Amino acid sequence: MDKALARPAVVSQVSDLIGHTPLFELCRTDTGSRLLLKLEQFNPTGTAKIRMARQMVLDAEERGLLRPGGRIVESTSGNTGLGLAVIAAERGYTFTAVVDHHAAADKLRGMKALGAELVYVAEDGDEELATAAREEFAERLAAGSDNAYFTEQHNNLANGDGYRPVAHELDAALDGRIDILIGAVGTGGGLFGTGGELRKAVPGVRIVGVEPKGSIAFGPPAHDYYQSGTGTPEGATIGAMVDYELLDEGVKVGDVEAFATARVLARRIGLLIGGSAGGVVHEALTRMSSLAPGTTMVALVNDGGEKYMDTVFDDDWMNDRDLIDPAVEREIDELLTKLREN
Repeated sequence: MDKALARPAVVSQVSDLIGHTPLFELCRTDTGSRLLLKLEQFNPTGTAKIRMARQMVLDAEERGLLRPGGRIVESTSGNTGLGLAVIAAERGYTFTAVVDHHAAADKLRGMKALGAELVYVAEDGDEELATAAREEFAERLAAGSDNAYFTEQHNNLANGDGYRPVAHELDAALDGRIDILIGAVGTGGGLFGTGGELRKAVPGVRIVGVEPKGSIAFGPPAHDYYQSGTGTPEGATIGAMVDYELLDEGVKVGDVEAFATARVLARRIGLLIGGSAGGVVHEALTRMSSLAPGTTMVALVNDGGEKYMDTVFDDDWMNDRDLIDPAVEREIDELLTKLREN
């Protein structure tokens, strides 16, 4: 490995553990094409989003927007908030997370454990995704406080900058042999920050974005969805990092298929991934049979499944929302079994 990409043997702060996440070969075809998962749950807090959380804070400091002893404010469904809570603790800031009850309970508990102040924009029992309301409240809260900074992840270009190292990690690990990069699209920072940088080293890489059915970044129809931390719900603004010129293809995956994929991977492989990551892997798996021989496809897995024990991996929660379809799970299991036999 390039020394510039190597992690020191001993570190002195949690953020020094960010990056250098592994690649896992999930499956391959009999023509030599393979699907690799970039397992971002091996970052601190179990998510890719700590990468951009750190960069947004560093950028704010460099621009004089955040001074010592200040407060960070963000609207979050959990993973960005977990990252910001860590960075705030390290750098001596307080952190206020504006949240709703759509977020996984373990994410909310995790932020609180890390010292974050949680401010809800919805009443107990209201599970609707309230992205627009959260962002409006977070903006007002920061504006009305002295030495407070709203990181505004959906429109903060430092978000995308935080993911540039992912491209360097992939290029170094695969020596430029990557044909397709596929990932979830929420703020756009993860896929397009990585993809834009990767295109500099691998000009021909194809970039495929995945959002939940019901999200609007790739067009209507809009409706509610349960995949958290991804997509653009109706009424919310599409993130500034969503780069349609960089995007080769944008697709939608339903909650049933996304969650079924996450559940099958847990049972069959022993790998826990989050619900939206399940959507990305589902789309990648369905493409395997049509790939040109020798294709390398990398799927960005933004977080692990440990935070979803009360949702995606809870049969009662899933059944209450009609999200379990045994036929879909069998189909994914059979496809994965066939591909892993090659």
